[in-house]
Amino acid sequence: QVRLQESGPGLVKPSQTLSLTCTVSGGSITDSDYLWTWIRQCPGKGLEWMGVIERGGTYSSPSHKSRTSISWDTAQNQFSLQLYSVTPEDTAVYFCARFYIDHAYDYWGQGTQVTVSS
Repeated sequence: QVRLQESGPGLVKPSQTLSLTCTVSGGSITDSDYLWTWIRQCPGKGLEWMGVIERGGTYSSPSHKSRTSISWDTAQNQFSLQLYSVTPEDTAVYFCARFYIDHAYDYWGQGTQVTVSS
């Protein structure tokens, strides 16, 4: 059974960097059948795709590309999101998810609430 678990601070101050990690168990993040994705949901809004990492590289949403970094630690079977210079508008529930290429998202983390506030 594949499991994804987000971790990171629940509160970040404006202008600082939001750092989240997704720990994957039950499957390898280097498996080329899958894309490893960050998605968020801001209060009162729909799901917003932030970016993805896979063996070929990383890709970030054009809306956040200049502030986003996605990386992975294959030894730990983890992938991470860094969002720089956050503002209160970055307050959201952040999810990591696995996308089965040519299929759909098949596994999600439970989500972690991040609040940006001084």
